[in-house]
Amino acid sequence: MVDLTVDYLGMTLRSPLVASASPATADVDGLRRLEDAGCAAVVLPSLFEEEIEHYALEVDRILMTGADSHTEAHSYFPDLYEYYTGPERYLDLVERAKRAVSIPVIPSLNGVTTGWWTEFARHLQDAGADAIELNEYVVAADPNLSSASVEERYLDLVREVEATVDIPFAVKIGPFFSSFGNMAGQLVAAGADGLVLFNRFFQPDIDLDTLSVEPHLTLSDSEDLRLPLRWIALLRRRIEASLAASSGIHTVEDVLKALLAGADVTMMASALLRHGADHIQGVERALVGWLEDHGYTSVRLLQGSVCADAAADPSAYERANYLQTLRSYSSDRI
Repeated sequence: MVDLTVDYLGMTLRSPLVASASPATADVDGLRRLEDAGCAAVVLPSLFEEEIEHYALEVDRILMTGADSHTEAHSYFPDLYEYYTGPERYLDLVERAKRAVSIPVIPSLNGVTTGWWTEFARHLQDAGADAIELNEYVVAADPNLSSASVEERYLDLVREVEATVDIPFAVKIGPFFSSFGNMAGQLVAAGADGLVLFNRFFQPDIDLDTLSVEPHLTLSDSEDLRLPLRWIALLRRRIEASLAASSGIHTVEDVLKALLAGADVTMMASALLRHGADHIQGVERALVGWLEDHGYTSVRLLQGSVCADAAADPSAYERANYLQTLRSYSSDRI
């Protein structure tokens, strides 16, 4: 019997197969289907900083409307239930999810600036969240903004959340740092218990009929795993934090490669949207079969065995890989 259990953010999960934030994790029925299919944990779709701030402004506006129009106005407060917006519904989702499934529930908090809104992390903890994923999605579009100031913004957010909650949290980020390895270490030093690699920055498109900028969503495929694979392999054994592979996890081969590189868990989103929750069952069966065929009694024996510090040729993850790749594509293929 192969032991599939893994450790992630201080939690022991039944397998390394986790559902990442997507519409597949947006309602309780979907979460139940994922658990029934063997999913080890679920990350809820992100609650955005803008939604929290909008809610606070709306509550303030409602409470202050007509406040001075009657002598007894200050003792009258309208029923806020009908005015609840994103944050209240999100907390309700966390609470209902915890009642509906037995696997860990990880809400996602998406923000770009420091401030009072990070206090909402405490509400997520109080609602029963097992951990939090802090999704830092910052596009540094201002040419006057230095890389150091961008990095400090990330670190300040992590420090604020670390000071707010007692439960573990992971930081989901993109790869666009001049020295990503150093940044990863700083995030962990600032309080992050884990890193989710990587955030996919959805790129806009231009509509040639309307000449307007349009949002454009393209689901990932297995080729998108290459970048997180490299950095997980480089970071394994070099930082004291959990590592989650995100982007490009579709097949059992993708899962195995990520685990070999050093991932603690592998996160699926696009694969579940394409194939449904039952896709996890097939991947798990194939994972067990591969491990048995290759003499592994547990996933833990596999994890990190081809990371940079364990690989026969560590330079393959660095510049040498670039030279070898160019030379391997001979001119007779052109």
